[in-house]
Amino acid sequence: MRVGLDTRPLRGSSAFRALWIGTSASQLGAQAANVAVLAQVWDLTRSPVATGAIGLATGLPMVLFGLLGGTLADAFDRRTVVRATTTGQLLAAVGLFAQAVANEPDIVMLFVLVAASASCSALGAPARRTFPARLLPRDQVAAGLALNSVSFQAAMLVGPAAAGAVIARWGFGAAYAAQAVAVAISMAALAGLPPVRPEGAGEHRSRPERGGWGVVLRRPTLWGALATDLAAVLLAMPVALFPLVNEARFGGDPRTLGLFLSAVAVGGITAGLLSGAVTRLPRAGLVQLTAACVWGLALACFGLAGPLWLALACLAVAGAADTVSVVTRGTLVQLETPDASRGRVSSVEHVIGVAAPELGNFRAGAVASAGGAAVALVAGGLSAVVAIVLIAAVNRPLRTYRTPAATPAPAPAADVGAEECGRT
Repeated sequence: MRVGLDTRPLRGSSAFRALWIGTSASQLGAQAANVAVLAQVWDLTRSPVATGAIGLATGLPMVLFGLLGGTLADAFDRRTVVRATTTGQLLAAVGLFAQAVANEPDIVMLFVLVAASASCSALGAPARRTFPARLLPRDQVAAGLALNSVSFQAAMLVGPAAAGAVIARWGFGAAYAAQAVAVAISMAALAGLPPVRPEGAGEHRSRPERGGWGVVLRRPTLWGALATDLAAVLLAMPVALFPLVNEARFGGDPRTLGLFLSAVAVGGITAGLLSGAVTRLPRAGLVQLTAACVWGLALACFGLAGPLWLALACLAVAGAADTVSVVTRGTLVQLETPDASRGRVSSVEHVIGVAAPELGNFRAGAVASAGGAAVALVAGGLSAVVAIVLIAAVNRPLRTYRTPAATPAPAPAADVGAEECGRT
């Protein structure tokens, strides 16, 4: 079995290749902007409350507009939705650059622009998530999602460090300018996509129960895949505990704190580069359940690890397991959802992906305040494993799910003609 990164989607579909390049550029620009916003808010206020409010300015629009984005994706040409929302992100990036180079930057305007960018991203995310299932053969959807995961992990690893260097040399405006250029590249890449109109749109408009949540709850493979992800991050999310662990065990060195985050990203990238061994496996449900359990066990071990090398190794294993779980979950969601509902179901997946980690970090902090970081990590990791085993026990369709055999990719629209249609 080939275990390297499965690049068939990039070689076989020019439309997916253009989408992947644009998405990769956009993710790198987003990481640069995230660092710039955090640094600029601190520079303007010197207030941890203000830097914490960045989470509200981004998280709330993601939740509020994510579900609306799913409705738009199932009602209109998804390429048009993504083009419009990407245009909004470009305007927000230009606005961030303008306020950064102004004589007196306005903190209120900064937050407004951050919220506007997050709103546009949330509106377009469900439509963007549907592309791989429409541009690729069914047996290559998992490989496409793995490629998206690798580019995201690489952006997380490279983007913040590069942004810090840019800000130190040229200031905040340069980082926002880099984001604007990255979004412009993403917009240009969209020109390579054919129309992607939802199939069967309008068939169930009179039945509101056919919305995203309704479709998820009616299909065991869907609710099982999303419940597995929810249990994993809600019960075992560790990021909020990194500063406490670093202070208690490793002297509070900020370089060590950075290594914690890098170790997760390194594990994720490694899993992505070896994802051919996963994307070709037919038992996607079992793979997700196993990977989610490994995530929980690795974080429980991190809670007990003494030497730094062992702690970093545990985090790398957790990052790799997370990438495998995310890729297989995304494959299940895209392949098991009827195309007419794929935008709304993708919006449910997106909202869970945005809200659950934040709630998981809150849970971790609350438990650690009472019993310490080790208790929070061990209890969280083991409880996640127990919850995932219970989901597997009651959800036989998820345990036995097999990825469909190779079939030609469905045409994105009736008028695509000879355009090639070989999908974070």
